[in-house]
Amino acid sequence: MILYHGSTQIIEKPMYEKGKIYNDYGKGFYCTEQKELAGEWACAQYKDGYINQYELEKGQLKMLNLLSGKYTVFHWLALLMEYRKVRISTPMMKLGAKWLKENYLISLEPYDVVKGYRADDSYFSFARAFVNNEISLEQLSYAMRLGKLGEQIVLKSERAFESIQFVSYQIVDNAVYFPKRKERDETARAEFRRLLEQEEADGVFIRDLIRGR
Repeated sequence: MILYHGSTQIIEKPMYEKGKIYNDYGKGFYCTEQKELAGEWACAQYKDGYINQYELEKGQLKMLNLLSGKYTVFHWLALLMEYRKVRISTPMMKLGAKWLKENYLISLEPYDVVKGYRADDSYFSFARAFVNNEISLEQLSYAMRLGKLGEQIVLKSERAFESIQFVSYQIVDNAVYFPKRKERDETARAEFRRLLEQEEADGVFIRDLIRGR
C-alpha cells in the first residue's frame, strides 16, 4: 500500500508514540492514499512543505476500516468525541457525546492501523453541531456525502511502524496547495452556515436518538 504524509519536514523514519494526542483517532502517524490531499496538509502555513511517500506492508496488520459497511457515522462520531478536544458547551452536547460513546465507541487497542474519515477544523463543526442537536442526521449525512472530508490511514501500533518504509519525498509549492486548502476550508464553512439556516422540521436529531426514536 502506497501512503503519503504531508508535512513541513522530510520524515524518513516515522516514530512510534510520537504525535498529538488530540487527533481524530488519537496518537499515531496520519497518512492518506490521496497524494493531492497530502499536498494540502503540507501547506498549513504560508510556506512550502513536503509530500513524504511510503510503502506499507499491511499483510500481517490488523486494520479497522471505518469506511466499510460494518460501521456507521455514529462510530466515527464516537471516536471524535473520545479523542478530539471537544468544547462541551451545552447540556445537550454533554448528553449527545455520552450517548455516542456508550453505544458506539470502538476500542482501537486491538488494531495496528485505522482507516477513516478526516475531520479538519471546518468539518469538525458539522460533528459538533449534530451532537449539540443543531443539525439533523440527514443534514450531517449530506455534508459527509460532499466527499470533501478526505480519508486518512493512521498507524497506531509498534508493529505498524515497523511495517512502513520511506520511499521518497516531493517539495510542495505553497503557492499552489495553500489556496486549495483554503478553498476546501471556506467551502466547508459556507456549507455549514447554509445547513444551520435550513429548516429541518422532520429530520432525526440526536435528541430523538437518545430518546429511542
